[in-house]
Amino acid sequence: NLLGKFELSGIPPAPRGVPQINVCFDIDANGILNVSAEDKTTGQKNKITITNDKGRLSKEEIEKMVQEAEKYKSEDEEHKKKVEAKNALENYAYNMRNTVKDEKIG
Repeated sequence: NLLGKFELSGIPPAPRGVPQINVCFDIDANGILNVSAEDKTTGQKNKITITNDKGRLSKEEIEKMVQEAEKYKSEDEEHKKKVEAKNALENYAYNMRNTVKDEKIG
């Protein structure tokens, strides 16, 4: 189910891996979801608040989701570390390839 959407625009073109965007998700005790995003370079920000006024999730369902999130937190952290390592390796390979191309041209 699509809960909502927003766009973070005004981010200038940049090489892969350069843009840094902080995204924050917060669910309060009433089941209201707040999502915010900020481009660290430009300071461009946007946010959205999604309320539970359309019969989406009950308090029990939200509580169950919070418990599951806690349960899988360590697995998520491990997955995050693997993804960050993979991205770092890809960026290194990308930069090395560009360096080699630049040296061949020069």
